[in-house]
Amino acid sequence: MYKYCFNMIKSYFRAVHQIITTGHWITAQVGRELKEFGFTEPQYNVLRVLKEAKGEPVTVQQILEKMVQQSSNVTRIVDKLLVAGCVERKECPTNRRKMDITITETGLDILAKLDRKVEAFHQPMMDRLNEEELALLQQLIVKLKTGRNE
Repeated sequence: MYKYCFNMIKSYFRAVHQIITTGHWITAQVGRELKEFGFTEPQYNVLRVLKEAKGEPVTVQQILEKMVQQSSNVTRIVDKLLVAGCVERKECPTNRRKMDITITETGLDILAKLDRKVEAFHQPMMDRLNEEELALLQQLIVKLKTGRNE
């Protein structure tokens, strides 16, 4: 009747539990690293999305779609970054209901510092896995999510 045996189901849920707890642990640790600079992980995430836009204006909806952890309070996050001088917000010329957001030079400078801090946090973990293991880990996660081997 069951496609999988009890041990396989148990192993699956243990693996999923490890993925979830590891993701939350990494997010919390990154948050602690950023706190030293007065920034949160979602603010860092928004700055990274804006940097990837290479100076092109981005809407709140586009930021939300590209965030690692989607947050319903992106507008508040952008407001805080605006006060810090990290972003600019202008009315969209083609749609007055939308706001165009871009990262400022100040935002790029701060992001560079935050990136160095986050990379320093990740370095010991990167050193624990070789390229083959990293490729396998990524492949297995993609397979779990999509059912495809990529």
